[in-house]
Order: sequence, then structure tokens, then C-alpha cells
Amino acid sequence: MSAYNFLAGWQLFPEKCFYADGMVPKSGTCNIAESGNGIQIASNWVSITNEAFASNITVIPNGQLHELADTLLAAFYTATFINNSVFEVVFLNNDKQPVLTVVHTILHNGWLQVEKKPAEENGAVASTDIYHKQLSILPYAASAGGVAINPNKEGVIKHKALSAMEEQTNMQLHQIKQQIELLAKQAAALQQRKAISLKIYESKLSFKPQIGQTYYLYQRNDDSHLLSMVAPHEWGGKGPFKNFVSAVTLLADHTWATNDAVNL
Repeated sequence: MSAYNFLAGWQLFPEKCFYADGMVPKSGTCNIAESGNGIQIASNWVSITNEAFASNITVIPNGQLHELADTLLAAFYTATFINNSVFEVVFLNNDKQPVLTVVHTILHNGWLQVEKKPAEENGAVASTDIYHKQLSILPYAASAGGVAINPNKEGVIKHKALSAMEEQTNMQLHQIKQQIELLAKQAAALQQRKAISLKIYESKLSFKPQIGQTYYLYQRNDDSHLLSMVAPHEWGGKGPFKNFVSAVTLLADHTWATNDAVNL
């Protein structure tokens, strides 16, 4: 059954949501359950100013056009399970033109994503809600044939464990991302050291460089390079060379690092 993955009580992740008008709810739930030959979607949420809102609609997911009892939003709708992970409801006006498309998607991590796309926005997403399952603390059955599930100590423990697990894994993923970014910076710096080192070791050396000392790399008129102990300001400019390349320092591993902070 295509609806199976969606039948659950879902808890809103406010910090993961997107709203074009910037009004992010403080909390919310979305309960999806079987209702006869249809699917009931009941949502409620609380704004940051503590205003409560709710909506409740039952749709028949057969892809056909159906009339809505409450015509405040639209006159008709179609509901379709695109596949086991995508459930779409399209609301239409009296002229049977789409006014709003709501796409429910089960993400790869098991979360529920609900995107609202008004027709006047040419398919642009006006809001994105992200939910996670409420697991075993649901005080009701998630399907018409299901057994009622009452809150219990085990369910509360599991819910708290899920929240702690998500917080810890998100923190660890953030740390890994930071480490990857640091490694990328280190790799770029090493590549730069390698490039400048090749230029220096291919240049003319009339002395033995000392580790930790700063020298000055110049490009000569024939495009070869020369390493000098004389800084540009001591020449009164670039000296008798085509270009001044960079101040460089010999490191302990015999690579060279550019030193742009040197007072020239």
C-alpha cells in the first residue's frame, strides 16, 4: 500500500523548516491516518506569538477530481500517490485551475517533508515543513485497523533517546564538516607551498638558505627565477628584475611558504 509510509503521527522540526514570509511556527504536529477509502491529514501548529491553528482534510488518493466540502481554500482537489515516497494533493478553483500543490515526501532519513507551492508563484516553494515520527508515544492508532497505542514509560524513554541521538549525530556531523573544511584548507596551503617550492628549487641560488629565514623571489627578464636576500624596498622597487614574486620562508620540511605579511 502506497500510503503505509505516511500513516503516522509526525512532530514538526521548526529549526529545519522554511517559510517565504519568515513566520516559522514554534511547534506543530501532522497526523496522517486511514479514513474509510480516504486519507485523513490533520495538522495543528502554534505560532511564535502562541496563536494556535489547525486544519483537517480527508482526501481520496485515486488521482480523480473531487469536490471539497469546505470551499474557503479551493473548490476541488486531486490526490495521488506518485510512488511509495511521494504523495501529492492539488487544490483547484471553480474553473478547475490549480491554486495550490502540496507535496508530501518521505526523505531518505525517514523524515516527512511537506512543500506548499502556490500556482501564482509559478511552482516556487512557499513553505517547507520537516517532521519526524512520534514513534510509540502516539495516543491513537496510526491506521484504521491499528491497535491503540497509549503513552508509556518505554515510549517516553525512546522519544527522549531519539531526540538525544539526533542532537548528538547532528553535532558530530557538524564537527566532521568542520574537519573536512580544515583538511581542504590544509591541502590548498600544501599545494601552494609545493608550487612555490618548485619555482624556488628551479631558480638560481647563489647562497645556502637557512630554515626559518625569509628570502625574496624575483622573476628575471628571461622569465627564470632568482632567490635573493635583498627585499624590494632595499632595491628601491623591484630592482633589476622583471617582477617581484613573493617573500618566502624555508620550512623545516624544506618546503617554502609565501609570507605576504613581511614588511616590504
